[in-house]
Amino acid sequence: MGSPTTKPPVRLAILEADTPLPGTAAAYQTYGNVFTSLFARALSPTTTPVSSVLSIRAYNVVTSAPAAAATYPDLDDLDAVLVTGSRHSAFADDPWIVALVEFVRAALATGGRVRVVGVCFGHQIVGRALGVPVARGRNGWEVSVTEVRLSERGREVFGGRETLKIHQMHRDEVFSYPAGAEPLAETDVCPVQGMLIPGKAITVQGHPEFTEGIVREILESRHDVGIISDEIYKSGIERVADEHDGVAIAQAFLRFLRD
Repeated sequence: MGSPTTKPPVRLAILEADTPLPGTAAAYQTYGNVFTSLFARALSPTTTPVSSVLSIRAYNVVTSAPAAAATYPDLDDLDAVLVTGSRHSAFADDPWIVALVEFVRAALATGGRVRVVGVCFGHQIVGRALGVPVARGRNGWEVSVTEVRLSERGREVFGGRETLKIHQMHRDEVFSYPAGAEPLAETDVCPVQGMLIPGKAITVQGHPEFTEGIVREILESRHDVGIISDEIYKSGIERVADEHDGVAIAQAFLRFLRD
């Protein structure tokens, strides 16, 4: 991406909807740090520190006790929110998930003053907040590095390429586009792979922040307990080290946040 301007840093709240598995936690501690690392790699061609572009604070919004309330930032103190992925289902009615949907809906209602980025579970939360169906996918799991086909708008957003490769780890999906949303990408397994609401929100179903090590650990963990089959595990492991476009996607996120 081009050199950043002298704009003040974007005040970004990363809403952590999960905690990493042990190997990932040892390397990064939190998913907020995983995203911070991704943004650092996205800025590395400019040798610009993340802190001069993004002022990041992370909030773990998962609460296990029914009466517990997660701490959320004040929207008046933010320019943007990013909702991370999660092992949980965005269509569930756990109190913390309902509260997250309400917070994202409030952010979207600012009309773009607070912009929203959604990744995987976060993509689905944005869909739910805007009233479209989110449920278990019709075609099962998508895992590991996967090629997605870009729409005309997606090609504009992601720098003119026809396709992107991105890590996937989901079996839930958004089933249609909200009013005003522009499709960004599709696969045969999951047609709604991302959307842009100009000036308000950008989402992707995949995980630009994931690395080979993160995905390998998730695949092994879910295979060990029988959540994913031998076939899905084998296919995912065969592709887990493939090159992917996570950095290019993060650069598109930064353009969206700073435009």
